[in-house]
Amino acid sequence: MEHVIRKLGDPVLRVRARPVLKIGKGTRQLLDSMASAMYKAHGVGLAAPQVGVSKRLVVIDCGDGLIELINPEIIAAEGSEVGIEGCLSCPGVYGEVERSATVKVAALDRFGKKIWVDGDGLLSRALQHEIDHLDGILFLDKARRLLEPSEVEEMERREEGSI
Repeated sequence: MEHVIRKLGDPVLRVRARPVLKIGKGTRQLLDSMASAMYKAHGVGLAAPQVGVSKRLVVIDCGDGLIELINPEIIAAEGSEVGIEGCLSCPGVYGEVERSATVKVAALDRFGKKIWVDGDGLLSRALQHEIDHLDGILFLDKARRLLEPSEVEEMERREEGSI
């Protein structure tokens, strides 16, 4: 099933998602669909509420392969750094957000096995951003400031030139 990414203003983005109590075929199909939607939109992370499903599921791929998390929770965080964030649910909007520099996340995988993910850099930021979605929090709520359109254009020009 193809899922549409919900945009800012959709009430599902502001609700605390429910824990997944039973992991079965439906959960695995939803994870697959979420990953497909994330890749299609050229994102690095997606939470189930972003596809209209109020469940505690996250998919992330920062370039090292797909990470699927069921009922994730941050169990340790250290340091602090400010970085630029955007969101598939807020297209064209970017802001400066302070996040922990490193995090350790505990979750279940697609088969119900307990896993731990250690993140730093972009992975740390993505883990925190997506877990915030599960609590109805958008990066806009934490942004120190939003970037002006001219800053976004300059950022995109730099990215194109560095590839």
